[in-house]
Amino acid sequence: RYARLDTALESLAGFAETHATTEQLLGVARRTTELREDLSRLVDPPTEHALWVTRKRRSVVLGAAAISVGDTLRQRVFARTGGVVLTSATLTSVPVAGSDEVGATPFSFVRQRLGLDQPLGTTIDELEVGSPFAYDACTLLYVARDLPEPNSPAFNDAAIERVTELVDVAGGGAFVLTTSVRALRAFGAALARGTGREVLVQGEAPKNALIARFRQHGDAVLVGTMTFWEGVDVAGHALRLVVIDKLPFAVPTDPVVSARCAALEAAGLDPFAAYSVPAAAITLKQGVGRLIRTRQDRGIVAVLDRRLVTRGYGRRMLERLPMKTRTERLDEVRAWWDTHGPVSRRRSSSPPEG
Repeated sequence: RYARLDTALESLAGFAETHATTEQLLGVARRTTELREDLSRLVDPPTEHALWVTRKRRSVVLGAAAISVGDTLRQRVFARTGGVVLTSATLTSVPVAGSDEVGATPFSFVRQRLGLDQPLGTTIDELEVGSPFAYDACTLLYVARDLPEPNSPAFNDAAIERVTELVDVAGGGAFVLTTSVRALRAFGAALARGTGREVLVQGEAPKNALIARFRQHGDAVLVGTMTFWEGVDVAGHALRLVVIDKLPFAVPTDPVVSARCAALEAAGLDPFAAYSVPAAAITLKQGVGRLIRTRQDRGIVAVLDRRLVTRGYGRRMLERLPMKTRTERLDEVRAWWDTHGPVSRRRSSSPPEG
């Protein structure tokens, strides 16, 4: 069947190219050729690719993705240019195999993922630049150490109750960032019932529309999953509390994650230490980074996952976060907000500086 489909697509592409008199026909030719290439990668995938099938109600989706993009980047980018500058607020992470490994740096994980851990015949310089924001003065990090373990059946109810308390402390203006769609729905429904505030939930409207409504309201609560952990910018008093339900480990059953972990294990590495922890540390920094967007911003970051302070890997993630003013007590959160919170009402709505 694949051969028949490929032949039909080849004929269609050839016909479109031969009779192309409009841009639309040229588009048909290009799209058909791309489809043939995609199908060939599914039937005869390149080495180190993950393949999967997703069954939906009315369709079946075939997927393929590279386990590592390092070789591609080395061959097509780094080896062909005179110089490359890689810059991001989240390039650094916990060192790949533990902070005690000789030669490990905060850039080790991204170097491994981008193929820069192998000789390129050129110099690789690293520079970690500090934040322009005075985090110690304008933020408080709260870790809910007293909540149950995240895998406990009691966690969700306890976490929802704690989020309700935190929203009450800040008077709204909260992002609640979850690590799963199930938690998204549970938190959204419970907060809509229990806070008496405007609660916006991912999926109820387009992302940009939700952000606009949140910004305009000023005291709303927005519940979102991974799409809201990065690339979202709300400066000013409208966002003064960011709550993270759990450490954002990638789903182990995801086909690409599973394949990457299997490859690391085959190479004699611990997938959890070499991939899961560094990747989660970067995602955590992205989520935390939603709070402070200008020098005038201030607020609270609350992590409901006790593993951030009770596990060794959690403490390594903790040390990579920019805020050093921390507490594990809710009464201290209230006291800090009573002292620092009201000032935030005078914050500027100037464009983000970082």
